[in-house]
Amino acid sequence: MTAWTVTEPVGWISADRYLADLAENMYRPEWTWIAEVGDRVVGRALWWGPKGSAHPVALDCLDVDPAVGERTAIATELITAALAGFPQPVQYAIKAAGGWRDDPATSTAVGWRRAAAHAAGLTREVERLQFEWTPADGVPTTTGVLRFAEASDEEFLAVFTRIAEGSLDAQTCASLAAKGVDATAREEMDFYLRAPGKREWWRIAYTHDGEVAGMAIPSATPYNVNVGYLGVVPEFRGRGYVDEVLAEITRMHAANGEVRVTATTDVGNAPMVAAFGRAGYRNTEIRINLSNDLRP
Repeated sequence: MTAWTVTEPVGWISADRYLADLAENMYRPEWTWIAEVGDRVVGRALWWGPKGSAHPVALDCLDVDPAVGERTAIATELITAALAGFPQPVQYAIKAAGGWRDDPATSTAVGWRRAAAHAAGLTREVERLQFEWTPADGVPTTTGVLRFAEASDEEFLAVFTRIAEGSLDAQTCASLAAKGVDATAREEMDFYLRAPGKREWWRIAYTHDGEVAGMAIPSATPYNVNVGYLGVVPEFRGRGYVDEVLAEITRMHAANGEVRVTATTDVGNAPMVAAFGRAGYRNTEIRINLSNDLRP
């Protein structure tokens, strides 16, 4: 398994990364699926989950030996076999360079993996842009337009609920349709409470009149810090406050000495894409996120 290499221009998991995360219980033998022809391994699917999770949440790496011919069929069987034992929704993010549709090699590499995921039931699809910020991109200065302060969980939950209204985020929209605003807000907040980021980083943004304008939740993954969650409440959208909220998150990570901050947003969320560009974040890759339907 550790000798496996992927030669196509898509993201994959190296032996060092697999072994390191295996030691941390984020990859597990029972989440590592292989396809064999005789005694030869011809495909693998590596599923990932947080340390304490009972089940995986994401397919990190899917590959099939091109010598076997129909790679899509084998990949479909690999995903289908794994999904039969997973009681909760999961996702598969195919990582590629921007403009992947225009590069034949990348388009082919994405194409058969995407087809296999769809055939196995991962039919909800959203393209997301991955961004990165480093100190060389410049630490944003404060304009003083908004005031940021800590707050209780109850206050943050109320802001999560307000920000969900009119959201352009595809995952939030799907959750709103399936579960309603209260459950969506609670699940989003619980996700960030469980994330490796620190709760004391969280801030609510206020206008100088004391009205809630939005919130900033710097966060982290097991690998690096990230922008996490940010938003502006509906009545204050369109005033440029998103720039101030994103700047606050960036400043906080920079003040903590971080040298790399990542972020993602949907390709279709044009206001957020533009905000990242104005803040000096650079687009580093595209992720084609494929998932099974949310459950009510």
